[in-house]
Amino acid sequence: MAQAQGLGKKYIKAFFKGFFVAVPVTVTFLDRVACVARVEGSSMQPSLNPGGRQASDVVLLNHWSIRNYDVQRGDIVSLV
Repeated sequence: MAQAQGLGKKYIKAFFKGFFVAVPVTVTFLDRVACVARVEGSSMQPSLNPGGRQASDVVLLNHWSIRNYDVQRGDIVSLV
């Protein structure tokens, strides 16, 4: 019984150690490299949501290209 409690504490400790490493890494990645966004409405038609359909499109916002000023003609730029 005592051995099972020690094993449970070991797994809980490993979980929290991984959690406190994974969360900052994920937040940094989403803030600096790329994130996923959903485009709804008719503001971006016909490039996104073509044909007037009500479904939303999912896009990858590439933060890395903007930081390196690698924007070309025809690219869609998202501003907050």
